[in-house]
Amino acid sequence: MFNHHDISRNAFMLKGPLAKCGYDWWWHSFTAYEESTGEEKPFFIEFFICNPDLAEDKPVLGQIEENKRNGKHPSYLMVKAGAWGEDHCQLHRFFSLKNVKIHADAPYSVSAEDCFASETKLKGSISIKKEDAELHPEWMCDGGSISWDLTIDKQIAFNVGYGASKPLRDADAFAMYWHAEGMKSAFSGEILFNGKKYVVTPEKSYGYSDKNWGRDFTSPWVWLSSNSLVSEKTGKKLENSVFDIGGGRPKVFFVPLDRRLLGVFYYEGKEYDFNFSHFWLNVKTEFSFEETKDTVKWNVRQENKTSVMITEISCYKKDMLLVNYEAPDGSKKHNKLWNGGNGFGTIRLYEKSNDELVLIDEIKATRVGCEYGEYDE
Repeated sequence: MFNHHDISRNAFMLKGPLAKCGYDWWWHSFTAYEESTGEEKPFFIEFFICNPDLAEDKPVLGQIEENKRNGKHPSYLMVKAGAWGEDHCQLHRFFSLKNVKIHADAPYSVSAEDCFASETKLKGSISIKKEDAELHPEWMCDGGSISWDLTIDKQIAFNVGYGASKPLRDADAFAMYWHAEGMKSAFSGEILFNGKKYVVTPEKSYGYSDKNWGRDFTSPWVWLSSNSLVSEKTGKKLENSVFDIGGGRPKVFFVPLDRRLLGVFYYEGKEYDFNFSHFWLNVKTEFSFEETKDTVKWNVRQENKTSVMITEISCYKKDMLLVNYEAPDGSKKHNKLWNGGNGFGTIRLYEKSNDELVLIDEIKATRVGCEYGEYDE
């Protein structure tokens, strides 16, 4: 059963070896509506912590040439926020971890000045002049302004389980861990983005909340998720459904495995599990990524002993951004990590009957959160 809430897996994980070579982030994405026009816009907010035991009085940024020469690794809280669409942007605000309050145990909380994140609340602001962002490429961001005051109701979970059960014991096993406490989340509140006010309502927020932690990032890096789903079978919105796919090429004890994904579909209360780490399911996965002039496309086929899920998602490049992170060792290997919140496509869900596939439903997906990036190792 993957829909198993466990906020202990959402706690702060940078202890033991990961305190000097590790990252921990809490990601949130959702849809909001411009107050006066009703214009729809997807947003994201993330709290990213890197190498707490290396904290100095000021944030240590890994892309500064002097820090590279001196062998200094990054250490900071980075509050990342922004929007997708034709005016897409990512904004970063850095804090020294000496000035950040972290409640490490569940339920977690992180606070620095007016920025705050917890299981149920998000508050904060970022304001960066375009010319300052251009003068400081080490900030890895754009110019703009955003502020937010939100509440979160995490409704359906994707509890990955294997490899995430005892993070301190397994700190050197997996390079990257994942837990989606709210793969279907309802957000409410307000966003002020570049002078426009947006309203977030639970029934139309189509929200998502997860976290990753570890010592390095996967390549390829894949993520697809949405709870904005309509059944082609009935023509009705699926009110109690969500799918989530993530992973790429996991590393166990520094040894990369074959290209593998973790995937699930919670279909109107019934669970379809394609988690490769659950060996008893005999999961098989094939996936590809295609970049054309105007779009990027994902094609994923996942199969277990009893069912098959075929996922085909596209997103327009004009609505996406190339999201930026640096690894705990200061390297920036992902320099073309496509990231969007306006993906669209179909999911075909089948059950196996003897040697035949029986279609359960073909589902139209919109407002899909989507990522893909790969680098040469």
